Amino acid sequence: VQLQASGGGLVQAGGSLRLSCPASGSIFSVNVMDWYRQAPGKQRELVASIDSGGSTQYGNSVKGRFTISRDNVKNTVYLQMSSLKPEDTAVYYCHADGLLMDSYGYSSRRYDSWGQGTQVTVSS
Repeated sequence: VQLQASGGGLVQAGGSLRLSCPASGSIFSVNVMDWYRQAPGKQRELVASIDSGGSTQYGNSVKGRFTISRDNVKNTVYLQMSSLKPEDTAVYYCHADGLLMDSYGYSSRRYDSWGQGTQVTVSS
């Protein structure tokens, strides 16, 4: 399964950005879809997560500012980021897991896939 993150860029503090990440391939199901980020010199951290039923979780630093959503028909996860701060500057990665589809249309083995990352830079 391939994930393609997009929507990053340079924005001033207080601004907004919307990231998108469609999943493609022989997908039978998509379970959890997440966004992680990694700033220079820091570990990768979970930003937000959404399961197939729409339940969400957020990292403490983004609660109230970021909103994760998904389109289960398009197998796409979104991250709406508002009130951006310079400390939000990082490479943002999307992630998804679920089940592959075999050639008969039945569920197959699990997949666990990452997108290539999109840079978000917030200037002060």
